[in-house]
Amino acid sequence: MSKAPKIIKRIIVVILSLCGMIYLAGCTLLYLKQERILFHPQKTDPGTHYTFARPCTEITVVNTDSKKLSAVLFHADSSRGVIFYLHGNAGSIASWGNIDSVYDKMGYDLFILDYQGFGKSEGSINSQESFFTDVQTAYDTLKGRYPENRIVVLGYSIGTCPAAMTAANNNPAKLVLQAPYYSMGDMMKREYPIVPLSLLKYPLPTYKYIAKTKCPIIIFHGDKDEVIYYGSSQKLAGFFKRGDTLVTLAGQTH
Repeated sequence: MSKAPKIIKRIIVVILSLCGMIYLAGCTLLYLKQERILFHPQKTDPGTHYTFARPCTEITVVNTDSKKLSAVLFHADSSRGVIFYLHGNAGSIASWGNIDSVYDKMGYDLFILDYQGFGKSEGSINSQESFFTDVQTAYDTLKGRYPENRIVVLGYSIGTCPAAMTAANNNPAKLVLQAPYYSMGDMMKREYPIVPLSLLKYPLPTYKYIAKTKCPIIIFHGDKDEVIYYGSSQKLAGFFKRGDTLVTLAGQTH
């Protein structure tokens, strides 16, 4: 009897074992490095004083772990209220502060928070719970300056789930989401279908909070978004109440 079948069988076993080891190593790496995959903070020297076209007030938000989070508040000449802005997964106030001119023209003050590890904010994001708690703490700080019926919560990209969470658990005037995701689990199934969802430390279920939000909701999403697929917003619209709106930005990317 030829030894060839036995040799081939051993080779197949070795190959399958190696594939299994590579898969397990990849899953382990994904689990341990999720923060580095999701968040790309830009650091700013703590001694830096922010200067933008419109003067702003720098505000320090102290979180529940006594870490200092950096925020800025821009004031409109005749304010209609304030936008609580939760930015994307990269950059910092140093770069995001330039969006102020857009909301200044609309007559809104603008409050931008840097998450842990971003800009001059201390610490680093290490769990979904701490991420959400920091955002709620910042919102509570803002409530000390404005009545809730004059606060608009606005989230962009990674900031859309914590924005929806804030709106669901409080009573702002409005929730605005720009390029939101349905959930991070949904994104993972789409991009990495072979990875178990149980490894996900940041499920970020935007849809759950949309369903619980009492204030009016407006979603803006480009139908050519190459980062967060446009269908995410179409699925979120399935949780709308009467009066909520999905605005499709034709030809717009992320």
